[in-house]
Amino acid sequence: MEALQKLPAITEWFPGVERPIVISGPCSAETEEQVLETCMRLKATGKVDMLRAGIWKPRTRPGNFEGIGSIGLKWLQKAKVATGLPITVEVATAAHVQEALKHGVDVLWIGARTTVNPFSVQEIADALKGVDIPVLIKNPLNADLELWIGAIERIQQAGITQIGAIHRGFAKYGEKQYRNAPQWQLPIELKRRFPNLPMICDPSHICGNRHMLFEVSQEALDLNFDGVMIESHIDPDNAWSDAKQQVVPERVGEMISDLVLRNTAPQNGSLSGLSAFRSQIDKYDDEIIALFAQRMEVAQKIGQYKKENNISILQTKRWEEILEKAFTKGRKVGLSDEFIEKYLKAVHQESIDQQNQIMNK
Repeated sequence: MEALQKLPAITEWFPGVERPIVISGPCSAETEEQVLETCMRLKATGKVDMLRAGIWKPRTRPGNFEGIGSIGLKWLQKAKVATGLPITVEVATAAHVQEALKHGVDVLWIGARTTVNPFSVQEIADALKGVDIPVLIKNPLNADLELWIGAIERIQQAGITQIGAIHRGFAKYGEKQYRNAPQWQLPIELKRRFPNLPMICDPSHICGNRHMLFEVSQEALDLNFDGVMIESHIDPDNAWSDAKQQVVPERVGEMISDLVLRNTAPQNGSLSGLSAFRSQIDKYDDEIIALFAQRMEVAQKIGQYKKENNISILQTKRWEEILEKAFTKGRKVGLSDEFIEKYLKAVHQESIDQQNQIMNK
């Protein structure tokens, strides 16, 4: 854990690279011509720092294109020579690691379907012992922060000193806006625990479409991410995998040019103004906690009343009334239903827990 607090910044991995780090290339390597043309056009934008391409593709269901295999590494090798840019690929097995190293891959990344399985991560870690190559680790498919951290630790324990994380969103049943819900609170908490851990956002997999890529990329930079990984293709609509989320190389350049990189720390006299706002936030937080305490005192009295009158703790109709009333009030002051529901669920659960303690004394 201590070693993860001292990781080098991603800008130290390659000379002359600055934030935001931009990684781009096709979701899947399909043909030599497709890989080389995509990479050359990305190089021409002047905005890309590293080239990527899927060589082995873990797919949800059989019958889909599962990657071109090791031959694609030769094409990436040629792209590296032609552009002078480093290359990165996803690995899921020890054999993948060996093939990637043999073909001069500069950075490896571990995909979400691999991160979710500690046995697979350990296999990769064992294959990397004695080799110090930068490794990026995507979050697991499910929203499990400890599983993500565990994968990072396994790679670190193999002796890897250049480690970063990739946030690609989390599979969530019923999600309609995103392909994978960003759930920003999880990468934020990972960054809080390990402030020096380089963090890349993969808006392609979060969005699952082209039209939201810029919005999600900007949000990532606003949250102090170090860069983005964006899938690109010379003919996106006819890509063999994930066609809807890929863009032409020139569009990558346009998006990166339009992104705003925020200062990581307040500059010059802006700190005093920020301090004043933070003081306000602190006061509001103090007031909210005091109100929580008062609310829980009332909840405890309700629990005592329910116990004395043999009334069940959960009253579904009352809970629905609270939610609907709060939604209406929240909308009037610009608060989303999602926020109101998350907030009230937490408060409601605490009330139930406290009443439960009283009921079962």
